[in-house]
Amino acid sequence: MKKLILASGSPRRKEILNNMGLNFEVMVSSADEGSVDSAKLPVGVYVQELALLKASAVAKSVACRDALIISADTVVACDGKILGKPKDAEDAFSMLKSLSGKCHSVFTGICVMRTKDAYSVCAAEETKVYFKELSDERIQHYVETKEPMDKAGAYGIQGKGCLLVKGIDGDYLNVVGLPAARLAEILEKDFNFDVFKGECK
Repeated sequence: MKKLILASGSPRRKEILNNMGLNFEVMVSSADEGSVDSAKLPVGVYVQELALLKASAVAKSVACRDALIISADTVVACDGKILGKPKDAEDAFSMLKSLSGKCHSVFTGICVMRTKDAYSVCAAEETKVYFKELSDERIQHYVETKEPMDKAGAYGIQGKGCLLVKGIDGDYLNVVGLPAARLAEILEKDFNFDVFKGECK
């Protein structure tokens, strides 16, 4: 059985993999994400580059030579601007204000890397999210919950952030942080891994 490693400390991604019934180990990547210039790449390519960077960083410190590393990076894109995690409460307020009443895209780049030969498959998933018109008071109340502080785009759709959302078009789990269906497709087609049995075929 191949060992699965999640190159992320995100509790949301851990929960999604657990819900898929997969056994895995967590190894948080120490990759320098600032080394990838978002201004020079389409958003879908940018998130894949970050996911590959994270997987590569973890691969260097994995002792097991028969493992599959799963990594991901999620960003919000609105009006041509990429929104990552807010720096502080003021930044979170500004992000949410910019999303109010608009449609934005959530992009997650995922990468699966095989440690024995560094064979890697990357993909990007896009989901459209439609926000309600938000008053400054409502935004401020949400920011005060501190939920936005570790979330791309300053909201978590799986938490109180769902109250800001009018609807979505695409994969809900992609907005949470890991498109499970796309990941399963890569594991099965490219790595011959049976996600229902949790092992290689």
